[in-house]
Amino acid sequence: MCANVIVAEDDAKQAELVRRYLEREGHAVTVVSDGLAALEKARQGAPDLLVLDVMMPRADGLDVVRILRSEGRELAVLMLTARATEDDLLLGLDLGADDYMTKPYSPRELMARVRTLLRRTRRDGARDDGHVLRVGSLAVDPVRHEVAVDGTGVECTPGEFRLLSAMAAEPERVFTREQLLAELHGFDRYISSRTVDVHIMNLRKKIERAPRRPVRLLTVFGVGYKLMDPQKGAPRAEAR
Repeated sequence: MCANVIVAEDDAKQAELVRRYLEREGHAVTVVSDGLAALEKARQGAPDLLVLDVMMPRADGLDVVRILRSEGRELAVLMLTARATEDDLLLGLDLGADDYMTKPYSPRELMARVRTLLRRTRRDGARDDGHVLRVGSLAVDPVRHEVAVDGTGVECTPGEFRLLSAMAAEPERVFTREQLLAELHGFDRYISSRTVDVHIMNLRKKIERAPRRPVRLLTVFGVGYKLMDPQKGAPRAEAR
């Protein structure tokens, strides 16, 4: 599973370590040391993955991922940071990062995250049967990576899209937080349930007319979440 990977890290020793491990796994690696250079390289060609440090000169990693997602670029982004607070991690996910590791980290764990992320990205890209998932007036197109509600397009981050796709494929099924976290391919364990809750909260803002009184994306208390067709008259769940 060889990939084109950009490593954006201003610590030269850390960047060299990551580069060596990635090249050992057969990936083509480009190393940059600031945020603007990361943006420039991400806009060139078709990189598969950006390993992105948060604290960098000229533009920090959060700004980089925000700009890339606003431009509609769908390369996978794995963020590295010394910021270990829950709010910092959730902000990165909310902006569109696909995975997040806190420093110090094990290079072997980093490579495992890279393999999982590339495998999932390529699996998602291989879904080319043209089948659009529909739950009432909600439509999820796995091929075009598009979501629409009542015919109006909705912008979703990659993480939000994966959760919504999984739930739209099995409407009315109750997914536990652990099952939904698996769709997000495993973030730091201590924020796992909160990570899912934040994605659900953000999705409700985008697909519900009244996010605090959801009729599509419902909470099943003590279990998890499910996606419903509101026209079926299911009991309303109270948002958390």
